Amino acid sequence: MSKIRQQRVAEGLRAELMDLIQNELRDPRLKLVTVTEVTIDRELQHANAFVSALADEQEQREIMKALAGATGFLRREIARRIHLRLVPELVFHWDPSLERGERIAQIIDHLDIPSDHDGGGAATGLTESGPGTD
Repeated sequence: MSKIRQQRVAEGLRAELMDLIQNELRDPRLKLVTVTEVTIDRELQHANAFVSALADEQEQREIMKALAGATGFLRREIARRIHLRLVPELVFHWDPSLERGERIAQIIDHLDIPSDHDGGGAATGLTESGPGTD
């Protein structure tokens, strides 16, 4: 199976999963869930769907439980929407990148960086020496 076909099928699965989760599932736990990425094996038999939402650990567990319960429905609907010889098995994983990014933003916000009042490059360690300054 070509890598391009794999990527195309994975992106199609991601788009369909997003649509199904947002518009077809009535579970309130899945209200703000985003499918961030889908990877699929070369044989197109197993797909890993990575999901994220702004949620604490308890809500994450509830979201994953809701997705596990909806897997059969999601596979059936994907079979209707995407014409594949075999609909891949779906496995959902929590994508921690949203929380990681939020944590990094908090750390950056709390850094104590002195302002550069002298207008020179002293804060960055730059000086006016180098090629062409002799």
